[in-house]
Order: sequence, then structure tokens, then C-alpha cells
Amino acid sequence: MAKILVADDEPDLEMLIKQKFRQKIRDKEYQFVFAVNGNDALIKIKEHNDIDILLSDINMPEMDGLTLLSRLNDSNTLIKSVIVSAYGDMENIRIAMNRGAFDFITKPINFEDLSTTIEKTLKYVSQIKDSLKAIKENNILKLYVDETVINFMSGHEYESSLMVSENIEATVAFIDICGFTSISENESPDKVVNLLNSYFDVIVKEIISQGGYIDKFIGDAIMAVFRDDYHTDRAIDACLSVREKIKSIPVSSENISFKPKVAIGINSGEMISGNIGSASLRRLDYTVIGDVVNTAQRLQSAAASDQILISERVYEKIKESFNCLKRGEVKLKNKSNPVSIYEVME
Repeated sequence: MAKILVADDEPDLEMLIKQKFRQKIRDKEYQFVFAVNGNDALIKIKEHNDIDILLSDINMPEMDGLTLLSRLNDSNTLIKSVIVSAYGDMENIRIAMNRGAFDFITKPINFEDLSTTIEKTLKYVSQIKDSLKAIKENNILKLYVDETVINFMSGHEYESSLMVSENIEATVAFIDICGFTSISENESPDKVVNLLNSYFDVIVKEIISQGGYIDKFIGDAIMAVFRDDYHTDRAIDACLSVREKIKSIPVSSENISFKPKVAIGINSGEMISGNIGSASLRRLDYTVIGDVVNTAQRLQSAAASDQILISERVYEKIKESFNCLKRGEVKLKNKSNPVSIYEVME
């Protein structure tokens, strides 16, 4: 049975959750624990050492949700967090993800979306637990590894730093704001940051609306990943919407003359998903890597303003659903042969 902690000061939320998930509760698939703020949530976590997921609001008395995320990281807990908040702006999303949030849902709550998110998060938690169990049960390690290392691997510290990786089928999109570097060289830092964040806010909303997630922000570009059913179609729908939304933004104000446009590269296929980084620095990013990802980034580099470029493999998957034009062959970095590319049109 999965145990889910809900931290929220709204008095009606507990009743709503019990109503919406009554079947799961009756079937003993889910058990919910409720807290009214971050401090109360930490107390509940001590009382229930088997909590799998934290669903947390941001704006709460005594201790807010973002502070709660930091406290969870400090305690090296294996609990995976999902932020459920009316504060769906870019700044809060970025802070929550930087503090380890697994996902983000905005209020008013769409309970169908919440249910899907809980199932996805529980699946990830289950993968971690299975990996830990396999490691603990692998007594062969004792034949080759020093006892001190074995004791460390059996402890909570190792469980918390475990890096789980897997091969997945997914679609990755790189979305670059064209020509933004020139602004950063000529305007004050506060204007540059505020303007870039406003563009990112528009892009992120379209990606999230299609079930994608933000893998990382790279300068003035975004790397987004789409998984599960119809991930390639959803990625292209999101990017088409991003292009239209960005094109509709007026020329910047505050004495900055800049009309934003995007250049986008999309690729799909098998990639490695896992925690990548430096354990010694305690800096790990849950990301995707591989040739599919590299090719998507290079397609974005080859794209002009307002262009969405895809590989031939992606074209073969989506050609019956989207209007595309072949744009010939290009030489991409680290590719021995030229690659056929297609542009996704309106």
C-alpha cells in the first residue's frame, strides 16, 4: 500500500482527496496522511517512516512548501515530492525543481491529472526500492568489497544517493530564443533576466500542457522531454504552440527593441535516463543522455528563426499527422554522413 502525505492548509482539501480517491483507499492501494503546513509535515514524516510521496502546497503558514523541500533534501529522505499550488509562475516552478520536486501541478486541481501524476511518481519510487532491495540482497558483494563499504551501502546515506538509470523511449526538444545573446551584451542584468524569464514562462506552460517536463535551462534555451503515449506527437504539438505564442509577443518595452522568435530541434528514440553529475559535489541532475539527445540539440543549432526541424526518423513516425517539408541534408557535428532533415510547418 502506498502512503501519501498531503501538506496543505486548505481545510476542504482533505475531504476532496478522500472523496476522489475513495476507491483506492477502500481497496487499500493508497493511504493518505494530512498536514497543515511544512512543520506539521516534518512531524508526520517522523511518525510515518514509510511515506512514499509528498503532495505539498507552496503558500502555507509557519513553513512554506519550498522551505519544506529544502528540509527534505537536508534529511536525505527518499520521499518524492510533487508541488500542488496555485502559484504556477516560472520562478516557483524553477525553485521547486531545483530543490528536488519530482513534478508540479497547478490549482485548481485536475484530479485526473493528479491521479496520473501520483501513479507516475509511485512507479519511480518503486523502481528505487527495487534497486535498493537488489543491492542489499546481492551477498556476492561481500566476497569482493571491504566490510566498511558494505556497511555504508547498507545504510540510509547510500540509499539516499543511489543513482537509478534506465533506457527509455522518449522525445526531446531543444527550444532556443533566437538572437537573445545580443540583448545580454547591451542591457542591464535585471532587464535581461526579467525578459528571459518572461519568455521561458510562456514556453514552459505550453510544454507542461502537453505532458512534457523541463529537463534543464541552458542559457537562453530550454531542453524538454516527453515520455509515455504519443510522446512525439505531444512534443510537436507543444513546439508548434510555443512558436505561435512567442510570435504573438509584442516588441519588448522598457527601451529594449527585440521581437522574440524560436529555433527548435526535435528528435525521438531510445535514450538513457538517470542521475548525472558529481556525487562528491552532491550535484546530480535527473536527465537524459545519448545520441538521440545530441542530435536534437544539433538540429536546433541548424534551425533558423521560426523553424522546427526534425530528423527523418521522427518524420516517418508523424508524417500522417503533421504537414512537413523536406529541407535536404545537413552535416551535423560528430555525424559521419549528412542527415536528412524535415521542417514541421503550420
